[in-house]
Amino acid sequence: MIRLVALDIDGTIVHGRRPPTPAVRDAIARAAERAEVMLCTGRTVVGVVPALEAIGLRGGVTLTSNGAVEMDTATRRVLAMERLAPGAVTAALDALSERFPGAVFACEHVGVGQRTSAPFPEGVLAGTVTEVGRGALLDEPTPKLVMYWPGHDPAETAVRAAGLHVPGTELTLDHELPWVTMVPAGVSKASGLARVAARRGIAREEVLAVGDGDNDRAMLRWAGRGIAMGQAPPEVHADADESTATVEQDGLAHALHRALG
Repeated sequence: MIRLVALDIDGTIVHGRRPPTPAVRDAIARAAERAEVMLCTGRTVVGVVPALEAIGLRGGVTLTSNGAVEMDTATRRVLAMERLAPGAVTAALDALSERFPGAVFACEHVGVGQRTSAPFPEGVLAGTVTEVGRGALLDEPTPKLVMYWPGHDPAETAVRAAGLHVPGTELTLDHELPWVTMVPAGVSKASGLARVAARRGIAREEVLAVGDGDNDRAMLRWAGRGIAMGQAPPEVHADADESTATVEQDGLAHALHRALG
């Protein structure tokens, strides 16, 4: 029996900037009648709010920043947060700058927005975006560092990132943007999901997870039933127990109906 449903947002619930379709909203609502539904996202506390409002989740907790931040869904209050050590941020900035010339960086300012080293593309970052320069990125503790590589594509970014390891960090990639995300070592959607499930007395066999990205892979492996969205890269499908249709084909709705009836 499924007691906890963990859902990625981008590429799972929504496609690009479009709102969730009626079929997906209805499927999530039906799922919430049978199990606890929670969002597990790479988005920030600020960035997750529109998705919560769009699907009408009101209770439980939400995991943001690839599991580094746990938020009360109803009050939007931060309950727990893992922070990157300043030394790890410095090492990450140095390593990424060397591999990705011209890259720009942002550190999440929890509950506010992002602090950036230089301008990012319009609309990519949620909340208040404050350009502070690279040197000031360390002035505020952060759970997440992101890198954007202007003028390049995700495939090229993945090639350059191959084999990169910065002590104290966990690295994931984006398959739609030239983007690298780093959170504290040992932190992932899976670690956050495991913590929530244990607190609820829910076994991993009773957890369903659905996602499409590199940052979903650990969660799909950990959950008793992991489902990859149709457009996910091959390595994501390999880590899932099964696959569904693409986000454009309302794959999440099909997956939830199949799993929960």
